[in-house]
Amino acid sequence: MVNTDRVRPRVSAFGMVVAGIGVLLVVLGFQGLGPALAAARADGAWGTFTAREVTCIQHPGHEQCSWQGEFRPDTGSAVRADITLYGSDRDTFAPGAVTRAFDTGRRGHVYGPGGSNEWIMSALLLLAGGFLLGLPVRRYFAWRRTLRAASLASRST
Repeated sequence: MVNTDRVRPRVSAFGMVVAGIGVLLVVLGFQGLGPALAAARADGAWGTFTAREVTCIQHPGHEQCSWQGEFRPDTGSAVRADITLYGSDRDTFAPGAVTRAFDTGRRGHVYGPGGSNEWIMSALLLLAGGFLLGLPVRRYFAWRRTLRAASLASRST
């Protein structure tokens, strides 16, 4: 008969690292989820964005550009300078061009009328973190099933 009181699952260093990474991904996913959902719904303070200059970053085989400028809220509150219009590209504007935009409160960014798909990255972070957190939990329950099956097998003999 198997003594189930003395058998304990071993917690490996690898399992702890995987769980830690899972926690980190879940925290990052939740941190960005609120503003990302607000941007997806175009939920924020509306105003106008005036393009001043485009800045670009070169990646291997790819160029990422965005327009900086100022955001003037419709409510008449203070103008926000040095703001980036999320999702803009090199050919989106010319200097001095004005477009409708909304502010979700995210530091340094406003969004165009089409909103944003940032929520997808937050959702992926949450899913990946949940998966990684689930690995040690699934291993624990697999250990319990094995232990229970061994206990039942030893009783039947």
